[in-house]
Amino acid sequence: MPDAQDTRPEDGQPEDAQQPEDTATEAPPPAPLLELRDGLPGVVETDEGLAEACAALAGATGPVAIDAERASGYRYSNRAYLIQLRREGAGTWLVDPIGLTTLAPLQEALEGTEWILHAATQDLPCLREVGLTPTSLFDTELAGRLLGYPRVGLATLVETILGQRMRKEHSAADWSTRPLPTPWLEYAALDVEVLVELRDHMATELEAAGKAEWARQEFEHLLDFQPAVRVDAWRRTSGVHRLRGRRSLGAARALWEARDAIAAERDVTPGRILPDSAIVAAATAMPTDRRALLSTQGFHGRGASRYSSAWVDALQRVRDMSEEELPSRAPRGDGPPHPRTWAEREPVADRRFKAAREAMLNLAEVHHLPVENLLTPDYLRRLMWAPPSTREPAELAEAVRTQLTAYGARPWQAGLVTGALVGAILGAEQ
Repeated sequence: MPDAQDTRPEDGQPEDAQQPEDTATEAPPPAPLLELRDGLPGVVETDEGLAEACAALAGATGPVAIDAERASGYRYSNRAYLIQLRREGAGTWLVDPIGLTTLAPLQEALEGTEWILHAATQDLPCLREVGLTPTSLFDTELAGRLLGYPRVGLATLVETILGQRMRKEHSAADWSTRPLPTPWLEYAALDVEVLVELRDHMATELEAAGKAEWARQEFEHLLDFQPAVRVDAWRRTSGVHRLRGRRSLGAARALWEARDAIAAERDVTPGRILPDSAIVAAATAMPTDRRALLSTQGFHGRGASRYSSAWVDALQRVRDMSEEELPSRAPRGDGPPHPRTWAEREPVADRRFKAAREAMLNLAEVHHLPVENLLTPDYLRRLMWAPPSTREPAELAEAVRTQLTAYGARPWQAGLVTGALVGAILGAEQ
C-alpha cells in the first residue's frame, strides 16, 4: 500500500482512476491538562499565616472560589480538613483549619463577597461548622443542571466549557492525613484554579437561556441549606430489606446504634468498625455469645472482635424486648404512602400523580433541565396525594402555587409548573 502522503496511483491502475475517499477521521487531541498558574502555595496552619491570607483576600476583587476537603469514608465527622480559596488579585490559599484557633478573621475578610462553590450542599455544612457562612453564592454544579448539561461534575464542566482536563485521582483520599502529601495539595489547589472563570462563562449562558433569575433564586435558597436529619437511619443498612420479622429488624437497629456510637466516639466511619453485611448476618442468626458471634459471617475484623461484648449485649437487649418495643416493618413517615400503593388505595390520586408526572417530564424536556430540578419529587407526591379542595380553575391555581411555596418550591418553579399541575388535577378527576 502506498504511503499516506503518496498520491501516485498503485501499479497497474490508470492515472485518472477514481480513488475511494478516506472516511477515517483522526481523534481530536486531548484537552490540555490544567496546571497551577502561580505554583503550589504553602499551607496556612498558624494564626499568623491566616492573618496574611485574610489581608490578601480582603484586598482582592470579585467573587471568591471556595472548596473544602473532607475525609469521607475514613472519618465519622463531616469536618473540613483543608479549605481552598482563590480570588482575583490574591491567588490561591490553602488553609488547614485543624490547628487554627479560629477562622473568624477569614469570615470577616470575605464578608459581602460572592462565594463560588461546586456542589454547595456538600461543602456548606462543614464550612458552617468552622464558622464560614456565605451571604451570596454561585453553585457551578447547580448552574450546570439548570443549563441542561448531561454531566455536571467539575472536571467534566471544566473540560466541556473551558477545554481543559482536571486531575481527579485524589478525590477519595483521607484528608485527615498529616502532613498532606504534595500531590494531594496540588489536586486540591486545582479545584479552585478555574472556578471564577467557569462561573463567568456559566453566568453568561444562564442570561442567554433566560434562566439567570432561576439560578439567583436557587442560589439564595441554598444559603439556608441544612442536611436532612434522617429518621430511622438504621433502615438504610445495606441488606436490611432481606430481614424477616420484627425481632430481626430490632437486632439490626440495636447493632447499628451500637456501631454508630462507637464510630462517633472514635471519629471513624462506621463501616470500618463493622460492615453492614455483618449486621444483617447477626440479625438473622441472633448469636447468644461471643464465640457464636465471631463465627457469624462478616465478624472477622478487629472491630468485630474488639467490640464483641457491645454486639452481644445489643442482641441480648433485643431478645428481652416486648413485641411493642420492636420496630415496625414499614418506616414511619409524615408524608404520603409510596405511589406504587396508590392505584389500590386511592385510584383518583394515582391518576392525578401519573398525569402530573407526565406533565413534569414534558416541561423538563422543553426547558432542558432535570425533572428533579424543575420540582422536588416529594413536593409533587404531597400535592397529588392531598391537593387543594377547590376545583374552580383560578382558585385552584392560586391554591396550588401557595401549597408548593409552603413546601419550599421557589417562585420560578411554582410559576412554571402550576398550570400543568392544575390540568393534571382537573383532568384526572373528570
